[in-house]
Amino acid sequence: MGLVEQVLAGDRLALARLLTQIENDTPEGREALDRLFAFTGRAHLVGVTGSPGTGKSSLVNQLARAFRQPEDGSDPVRVAILAVDPSSPFSGGALLGDRVRMRDLSGDPDVFIRSMASRGALGGLARATAALSQALDAAGYPLILIETVGAGQSEVDIARLAHTTIVVESPGMGDDIQAIKAGILEIADILVVNKADRPGVENTERALRAMLDLGHPAAHKHGPSLGAGEAEPAAEQGWVPPVLRAVSTRGEGVAEIAAAIRRHGEYLRSSGLWQQREKLRLESELDALLRDLLARRWRAGLDEDLYRQTFDGLLQRQISPLQAAETLLRQAERETSNPTRAS
Repeated sequence: MGLVEQVLAGDRLALARLLTQIENDTPEGREALDRLFAFTGRAHLVGVTGSPGTGKSSLVNQLARAFRQPEDGSDPVRVAILAVDPSSPFSGGALLGDRVRMRDLSGDPDVFIRSMASRGALGGLARATAALSQALDAAGYPLILIETVGAGQSEVDIARLAHTTIVVESPGMGDDIQAIKAGILEIADILVVNKADRPGVENTERALRAMLDLGHPAAHKHGPSLGAGEAEPAAEQGWVPPVLRAVSTRGEGVAEIAAAIRRHGEYLRSSGLWQQREKLRLESELDALLRDLLARRWRAGLDEDLYRQTFDGLLQRQISPLQAAETLLRQAERETSNPTRAS
């Protein structure tokens, strides 16, 4: 039985090996992804983002437990977690290793945790995150929690990947204006004020609700005290991001966040936005892959002497970066238009 067949059969060790192949961008990993793609498109991708120190890892840990041990009597859900950590500048590996903080989930065979390095990618996500989420989707995990690095103004990248985006804030960090500047609030489907036992939680919550009133006119109908489950039918007015409090270290408020995730998934499906977001996600992934492949092929066919000569001119300030790029591109176009010369 091959690696793909083992993954489809639920072999966790085979899945771990496959994820390593995908993350290292090996030919075996690419071939496996091609074969697995037909089995994807069923998982609910939930991104958890926010500034460093807001408690994203502990919240993800508690959310996984809430879906595995639901308090509302619903069926347990198999959960996969992708924790994207900053890269070590020496080894290139995951620097923090969020799995250390999720050890209490390790005994559950229906929870799969993968920590991966961002490897310098902006937006709090590694380039391979989308590919790994596809593999987990094909492996039969209906809920995939993706925790980003917490890189600040580049965090909006998660909105291109996830169906549901949770933005985590916490009191006393002075991040309200920064989050607004970064466009973080605009991508939020659910807002969580974590560490709500700290002083200043009311101010943080008030600031978030004020910004929601500006960005979501429908929020005016409900008033600042309306709970997440009390809004009018979402299909009629659109989704208004709820602002929920939590103390993730104690599990407080986590059940309400899990319920909001379920409601948002139901809203996306009933309104037709699920298909729209899936289309935009795949289009964004295709564009990124095209850029990467074209850049690799162009660089592989480039005359190394010309590149070195052009770069030396750039280094000596004889030409600008734009002029250097145009010079190299014109050369590549001439080689393409004259295949006899190129051979």
